[in-house]
Amino acid sequence: CSEVTLLNLISSSMVLGYWDIRRLAHAINLLLEFTDTSYREKRYTCGELDVKFKLDLDFPNLPYLLDGKNKITQSNAILHYIARKHNMCGETEEEKIRVDIVENQVMDFRIQLIKLCYSSDHKKLKPQYLEQLPGQLKQFSMFLGKFSWFAGEKLTYVDFLTYDIVDQNRIFEPEYLDEFPNLKAFMCCFEALEKIAAYIQSDNFFKMPINNKMA
Repeated sequence: CSEVTLLNLISSSMVLGYWDIRRLAHAINLLLEFTDTSYREKRYTCGELDVKFKLDLDFPNLPYLLDGKNKITQSNAILHYIARKHNMCGETEEEKIRVDIVENQVMDFRIQLIKLCYSSDHKKLKPQYLEQLPGQLKQFSMFLGKFSWFAGEKLTYVDFLTYDIVDQNRIFEPEYLDEFPNLKAFMCCFEALEKIAAYIQSDNFFKMPINNKMA
């Protein structure tokens, strides 16, 4: 059957479609697991470029989320959609401002690592990236301050984004996180959340590869 027909048969749960890598889908997976949302994954190998044009998406792209009549692309839009269902976007104006700031800062941080990983000149660029990495982590550490989570004392979807990008950098160069105890504590507290801990230990956990083959 066609891709559309196949996915329409799955009516009892959301469908999250992405490449068979971790990168932009990981925070979404974590949020779906934490909120105990019923969902199925559809993973594609690099090169299946035409599939996203067969799903009646307004802006064909991966990742996508199908939830009944709702068809969503753009990773942060997907996170917003899930978070709104569970009141995880911030409640006070201060929390919402902090959420907005962190979401955009994380994306800037992510783009820098992506540019390095996908550059043909990565060996030359890596020392430059590592030189500025402590400064990047320091900004997140200072913003977090004495709060438990990045919006304050309430867990929001940007904690899932921040965890993911800090974890990617921790995999890339583990030693720098030790310089920021509150950021390291945030990572430990996040991984200790009951649903997250269970997901990390499950067979469904998708840690690697982070990037596609050309990286």
